[in-house]
Amino acid sequence: MHIIRAGRVAAALLTALAALISPANAHAASTAPAPVRWAPGDTVTLPVLEALDALVVQDESRTGYSREKFKHWTDADRDGCNTRAEVLLAEAVTDPEVGASCTLTGGLWYSAYDNRYFDAARGLDVDHLVPLAEAWDSGASAWTAKEREYYANDLDDARALIAVSAASNRSKADQDPSTWMPPYAGYWCQYVTDWVADKTRYRLTIDPAEQTALAQRLAECPDQPITVTLAR
Repeated sequence: MHIIRAGRVAAALLTALAALISPANAHAASTAPAPVRWAPGDTVTLPVLEALDALVVQDESRTGYSREKFKHWTDADRDGCNTRAEVLLAEAVTDPEVGASCTLTGGLWYSAYDNRYFDAARGLDVDHLVPLAEAWDSGASAWTAKEREYYANDLDDARALIAVSAASNRSKADQDPSTWMPPYAGYWCQYVTDWVADKTRYRLTIDPAEQTALAQRLAECPDQPITVTLAR
């Protein structure tokens, strides 16, 4: 009796196994979509909350950081205007006059961090949205010198560099959204959305406090899609 039962169990197991490896199931397995593998130069579009979830969360380290390791305000196209001047020209509400050595006279700018207008370039700083030190902490320490130079002068994504009041930029310093947000609350949603986009573009990590702060801010914002061309 026990032998008959064991034989029936074995037969049932063989039947189930045959079903699992049937041609229909084998075809389904072979046509299952492969995991997405992003590569430098790819352009991706996804909701900002999904992009946040895709960022790697880990502790950060400032070991070895020096601002000089990010060569910045270069003149990549050799037109006489360095990166800072190029951002000021691109973001001017009213165009300034461009003089010798790319000296800017007149013009009008809007500082989104504190909702203020400026009629002289000297009142503005060009801010790295994700500060150089923060980039170092979250992955750039492993980059080459040329990769860090490109990051520090990124004119290919308008979110990377922003002209803002010198006072707001210096208040921010190298802080992330867990310890600093722009004084103007009306800009918060745009700020954290652009922060996630910039970190996605360079595949930088976020630390746990930063992740929490970003998630809390974005929960109060539209889950708008971001489009990012991966720099690395």
